[in-house]
Amino acid sequence: MDPIKVDFSKKDGGRKKEIVIPPEKSALKIVLSIICTIIFALGAFYFMMPALNFKSYDFYIYLGMVAASYVVFNGLFANVLAKPEYIPYVKKRAIVPGIVIGILIVVVGIGYLASCEFFRADSYSKIIDVRTDSDFSKDIPEEDAESFSAIPKLDEDAAAQLATRALGVLEEKGYVSQFTVYPQYTQINYKDTPVRVAPLQYASIIKWFTNTRNGFPGYVVIDMANESTEFVELENSIRISPAEHFNKLLKRHLRFEYPTFMFAEATFEIDDEGNPYWICARLDKTIGLFGGTDVIGAVVVKADSDSGESAYYTIEEIENNPELQWLDRIYDSDLLVQQYNYYGKYQNGFWNSILGQKGVITTTANYNYLAKDDDVWMYTGVTSVTSDQSITGFVLINQRTKESVYYRVTGGTEYSAQQAAEGRVKDLGYTATFPLLLNIGGEPTYFMSLKDPTNNIVQQYALINVAQYNNNKMGATGTDLAKCLASYISALEESGIKVDINPEDVVVDPVNPDGNDEPAKELLTASGVVADIRTAVIDGDSYYYIKLDSNAAYFSIAAADEESVVILNVGDAVTVTYEGSGAIIEAESIVKN
Repeated sequence: MDPIKVDFSKKDGGRKKEIVIPPEKSALKIVLSIICTIIFALGAFYFMMPALNFKSYDFYIYLGMVAASYVVFNGLFANVLAKPEYIPYVKKRAIVPGIVIGILIVVVGIGYLASCEFFRADSYSKIIDVRTDSDFSKDIPEEDAESFSAIPKLDEDAAAQLATRALGVLEEKGYVSQFTVYPQYTQINYKDTPVRVAPLQYASIIKWFTNTRNGFPGYVVIDMANESTEFVELENSIRISPAEHFNKLLKRHLRFEYPTFMFAEATFEIDDEGNPYWICARLDKTIGLFGGTDVIGAVVVKADSDSGESAYYTIEEIENNPELQWLDRIYDSDLLVQQYNYYGKYQNGFWNSILGQKGVITTTANYNYLAKDDDVWMYTGVTSVTSDQSITGFVLINQRTKESVYYRVTGGTEYSAQQAAEGRVKDLGYTATFPLLLNIGGEPTYFMSLKDPTNNIVQQYALINVAQYNNNKMGATGTDLAKCLASYISALEESGIKVDINPEDVVVDPVNPDGNDEPAKELLTASGVVADIRTAVIDGDSYYYIKLDSNAAYFSIAAADEESVVILNVGDAVTVTYEGSGAIIEAESIVKN
């Protein structure tokens, strides 16, 4: 006889309803699930650090994870893996979290559409206001001997190499191999000098354990003009940093202090007295819910404060408060490039950016910085979307105020200028840094340093005319600034362009502060281990070029002047007597220790 089959499930319109069987002590397990969800939410907030802001994608991801975690904990406490009969119960408990996740997805979807460039192209084109009626030769001051002497000669890679050498002073203070340079080299104006400043980081996680109690003892300053570095030791060490962990981590410190703020990546700056700060730009989405990223203020954190003392300033205060004039990097360069590209792409509408592309322009592949009016201005070339070798002009954008100026100048791109400069020293194999834009005799001119790629050390300099970058006569290279400038001025004057600057006035070496004709040069000494030796025959004389591990320059001397130089080897300890500065310095003597 067949067993009687009894179906206890209810039917509704032909569909079976699952029997919901609650587990034992279901009320307690619901409470435990809620408690665990709260603990998970706190832990996730601590490590994810999302801004509690409906304009942040991370906030929706965070809420979705918290809602999903409740379902997971409910299933674990019900032991559904071992007892599948509790699956209907867990499904029922998941209805509310599922609705929450669904609402989050809908909100994100609507927010995305409301922020979409397709619908809001006009708003994107107006996110940055660009002046286009400016004259480069009038707005950008012509270089004189003093300003030309102070132009930055190092790019970030060369600055990074020099920065590591400044850490030698730490060994004298008992910090042997404890710290390295944090890979962020912020270019600022410091006492009217272009410098890059870099904080420290721990050499390893073990070094963090042994040093975190005392923090970082200082920071590194790289002078971009005279190619020197200095380690600045602080009276109070830096305690809050992106290189720290747990509560000392800068991002976490900011999140606890300002839970609803969205931040850009923090930058390291120093004020006019050398006090260190973290500059943390506050972001907002100005188009729809998620589009049109812009800066509306900044939190300034005192880096050498034990408590991470901070203050918030609106963008209006930063622009108008003279006491905040020392701030240089409020707007991130990549953000400014993005905003300008929106302007260049959508100023004639969305469809034009794809189909006709009338008037569509975009920035070139990279950017550099200019010092102007005690501010740092990011500049980049501008080209049409159909051209990759020539530019239609330049755009300069103030990184503190976002003031933007476009200059109509035709010529070669920065990359084309780099190729032209490298072609002039092809036999030496030097590589050109990304160009700096100068005004020499009213002519937009690219300035580049030429580096030895094997050691990143600057060996020569190049000047290339922007408009006539492909004309071999409208450019120059030289082993020092004065020689390079003299050759370039000669080329301009042959083309009928008068330049009111005397290359002989360009400061290559220290001069007499009293202004006498005779240089007040002082013999200097450098000691170290020979790291590299090169030779050359010039006018029948053998010259030796000696590089020490303690100095970025090569010291040159003729074998006829110092016969013992011919028997030097890499690894020998020597003392060099010299005067002046530059990539290649003529030595008075080189003596083996």
